[in-house]
Amino acid sequence: MKNLIIALVFGMGLTGFAQETTPQQNKASMEKMTPEQRQQKHLARLTKELTLDAKQQEAVSKILAEKSAKAQDFRNQKNTRKSSGEKMTDAERDAFRTKMQAEKADTEAKMKAILSDDQYKKWLTIREENKEKIKEKRRGGM
Repeated sequence: MKNLIIALVFGMGLTGFAQETTPQQNKASMEKMTPEQRQQKHLARLTKELTLDAKQQEAVSKILAEKSAKAQDFRNQKNTRKSSGEKMTDAERDAFRTKMQAEKADTEAKMKAILSDDQYKKWLTIREENKEKIKEKRRGGM
């Protein structure tokens, strides 16, 4: 009986080490990628999931590049503020939120003009799924 219990405890302990750690590996590989590489990977995924043609790929690529540049600019501003110890005021935060909502609406309008109705609906669905995944990761439940 004693040997059986020891064997069970040992077996359960080993199964804990056998778990995959792919989410951490993916995050590490994403951090090592350049913005252009991330953009190409995103475009490839959208091309596959939405079955984009060459013309659509080119237009979506331009949108992704534009978004990437704006995001990089925001990160630089944030890092500058953080290094100086400066925090956003409520008015600045509201202005930023308004600006980001306008950017989102602009992106959605551009994508709607490029994609067919079915592709656009699928793109919105994919975005919502990604938002849920991000929220889940932030809560700590991978």
